[in-house]
Amino acid sequence: MLKLEGSFVALITPMKKDREIDEESVRKFVDFHIEQGTHGLVPCGTTGESATMNHAEHKRMIDIVIDQTNGRVPVVAGTGSNSTKEALNLTKHAENAGADGALIISPYYNKPTQRGLIHHFTTLANETNIPIVLYNVPSRTGRNVEASTTLELAKHKNVVAIKEASGNIGQIMNILAGAPSGFVVVSGDDSLTYSLCTLGGTGVISVAANVAPKLMSTFMNNLIQGNYKKAREDHFKLLPLFKVLFVETNPGPCKKAAQLMKLAGIENWNLRSPLVEPTPENTEKIKVVLKDLKLL
Repeated sequence: MLKLEGSFVALITPMKKDREIDEESVRKFVDFHIEQGTHGLVPCGTTGESATMNHAEHKRMIDIVIDQTNGRVPVVAGTGSNSTKEALNLTKHAENAGADGALIISPYYNKPTQRGLIHHFTTLANETNIPIVLYNVPSRTGRNVEASTTLELAKHKNVVAIKEASGNIGQIMNILAGAPSGFVVVSGDDSLTYSLCTLGGTGVISVAANVAPKLMSTFMNNLIQGNYKKAREDHFKLLPLFKVLFVETNPGPCKKAAQLMKLAGIENWNLRSPLVEPTPENTEKIKVVLKDLKLL
């Protein structure tokens, strides 16, 4: 059973100068995170640039991360699509590859109704046996997954959690208040993790954990253990990082930070078009925050 608790990193994807996936560096990055105390790995999400991967690359990335992790921590593979058929294909691949769960973003661009969302996710849950983590990020998809929709889907035995990145604390509280036993809520926004977890959330799928894995795992351990005073200090210490990593479109700033840090001894932190490197001005902002946290 998937234990979605603590700091799960939304992995950035190492890419060579030709923008091909650097498989050797992916393996190195997996080992780095496990050594640094990251509680779980999430490949092929928004932060991993899944939108610019073809299906063969997407599946290969899932395979590499699962193989290199070798059961040491849970792997929740991103398998979402705006097509139910394509999402099912990717989710079945993740299940067959041995993923511990599937993170499935709500369909984007085509803006289904709430009934359409229920049909989409129910189809995926009915036709697979992998634990499904719903992913609500309306700023990206153009459609909010309402609390009532989440709670309806939570009745399905295969739907075990939601990554909530709506930024709507009222909505999140309604989900937490009405969720059935065993259904958990994790933060999809680093800045709201402290608030969400003090209300009953169990963890975060984090962008910041890419570049500050030990700080994030310590932060989450304090939250899990109920050390809220210390966790509050951690939150405000990390808040400038949470903010600067979104000074431009994610994962641009995160990959720039990784490049500046030579993170995990990896140099191939290139972005795929249409994403481009942050401006020099924003790069300086990233440097300042990294230096303040002694990450650079």
